[in-house]
Amino acid sequence: MTAPVLRARGVRIRHDGSERSTPDGVGLEVRLGEVVLVLGPSGSGKSTLALALNGLVPHAVPATLEGSITVDGVETATTTVAELSRRVSMVFQDPDAQIVTGTLLDEVCFGPENLLVPVGEVLARAEAALRQVGLWERRGENPDRLSGGGRQRLAIACALALDSPVMVLDEPTANLDPVGIDEVYAVLERLVQTGEHALVLVEHNLDAAIGLVDRVVVIDREGRPAFDGPARSVLRDNVETLVEMGVWLPSAMLAGRRLRVAGHPVPELPLTPAELTALLDALVPPESVGGADTADRNVGVAPAESAVSVRGLRVVKGRSEILHGVDLEIERGAFVAIVGTNGAGKTTLLQSIAGVAAPPRGTVEVLGIDPARVDVRRLARTVGFVFQNPEHQFIRGTVADELAHGLELQKAEPAEIERQVGRMLERFGLTAQRDAHPFLLSGGQKRRLSVGTALIAGAPVLALDEPTFGQDRERAAELLDILSALNAAGTTVLVVTHDLQLVADHASHVLVLDAGRMAAYDRTEVVLASGALEAAGLAPPPLVRAFRAAADPAWHALTRLADLDPAALPSSPPTPSVPSWSHPPTAPSFASGTTSPRRSDATTPSPSPSPPRAEEAP
Repeated sequence: MTAPVLRARGVRIRHDGSERSTPDGVGLEVRLGEVVLVLGPSGSGKSTLALALNGLVPHAVPATLEGSITVDGVETATTTVAELSRRVSMVFQDPDAQIVTGTLLDEVCFGPENLLVPVGEVLARAEAALRQVGLWERRGENPDRLSGGGRQRLAIACALALDSPVMVLDEPTANLDPVGIDEVYAVLERLVQTGEHALVLVEHNLDAAIGLVDRVVVIDREGRPAFDGPARSVLRDNVETLVEMGVWLPSAMLAGRRLRVAGHPVPELPLTPAELTALLDALVPPESVGGADTADRNVGVAPAESAVSVRGLRVVKGRSEILHGVDLEIERGAFVAIVGTNGAGKTTLLQSIAGVAAPPRGTVEVLGIDPARVDVRRLARTVGFVFQNPEHQFIRGTVADELAHGLELQKAEPAEIERQVGRMLERFGLTAQRDAHPFLLSGGQKRRLSVGTALIAGAPVLALDEPTFGQDRERAAELLDILSALNAAGTTVLVVTHDLQLVADHASHVLVLDAGRMAAYDRTEVVLASGALEAAGLAPPPLVRAFRAAADPAWHALTRLADLDPAALPSSPPTPSVPSWSHPPTAPSFASGTTSPRRSDATTPSPSPSPPRAEEAP
């Protein structure tokens, strides 16, 4: 084997003001042509480790680094960030943190120019990088005109243009729609196949990433190393520990685990939708479709009146019309997922409904008020809003003060404010960060704080833009349980999300936007079965794809993990034949969600699992 191009040994990082190190004693080795995935719960130190790999810790981020990190033969602790950029490039969790120029082309040229790369080579690198991420035709535009997902693709292009042997990516597809995610991973696949680059990946979306990953390094809740090894064996051999730990796992793997608990012999847990389909074809289908009974998806309040009315909503930004005459009625007590490709207008619609960006007068009504006319205090009592980027809404100096702000505006009694703040800190696992500045929290902690600020005032309508972004599986499930409980009690919930499995598992209704127009709005099961997602350029959720591809149509109506509960499946299934993927797979297409041909590590049967936990659902 070739020598590692990146080696980390005993890495301990303690941020200034923190009492503990996260990560704490973590090591990893990465070779050219290899993709290493770093997994762990929110707050375990994954992003901090990523920042250390290119020298930002300790040179730019105030923190103490112990242990050693070498990249391409140089020590990060004693080498400047500028010099390290020749060896390791970085794609941040928040793309806005690294965009500094006025056009896409200038942005991609910026890094190589600062490394004194000759002009001709700078332009050649920039064109190649922008073409790889699908942005070459927009090279003259201002980055501000891109959607969140578009800016993330731009950030990846900037990293590609540096042509460094190591690329570190922290949640690189967090703001992308499913098609955009597939495009990015196709780019990364081609990149590592050259054998000239190594990737270190921090990612929650394992459904997309698993076909690309060679090795997995798992960090536990305390920031300590837990597992390190080939991707398939680490995930399959330690599935119960990983579920307990709260890390994300592939949807197909969780579905296989449910089937096993239901009594079906599952020789090896599937990791991809294609592998899950192969397993389903080897099993007896359910006697009655588990997904047919959708009573538990019904909202808790009978549809009697509209919570949100939108009439002919048109929104123009600059010279572009983003929304083109949207008409919409959302009944009180609905749980609505707003989906669409990047740039479809999802965030614009949500902000218009919530009054964050005032819509034209008379076009939006929320529980009897017009967000364009009402005062800020009354609007805040009616609609709680969570921004896509949590930092865009933080205005106070401590976590506790941030939570207290909304209640203070409502002139609540100090004792009541303290009680509510303490309750919210405990609910979202932020008690230890009570006096920390919000900007110094981890990405997942920032997201939980932003959601807490919206929930604490008890508004009857909640509008959330990508609320599970940056969360580990356990925290995401906890948040969704909270939203579901509020919804069952009558709160109307509107969620913009790219996580279509979240849609299938939790939403009562789905609104599909396509290029600023409403393409579909109906109950979740109707939209998933209608083809509206595909018509709008979206791929169905991973489980839906797997179920639909099964040979027996009895599986086709299933859409979520709950449909695989033992009550929905035969009680005494026969032993299935061993599906073909039980041996090293040779699936033909990464883009279709199957296992990449470059995967070759050995597989090992998983131990028998314990019953599924409530936090299993993605």
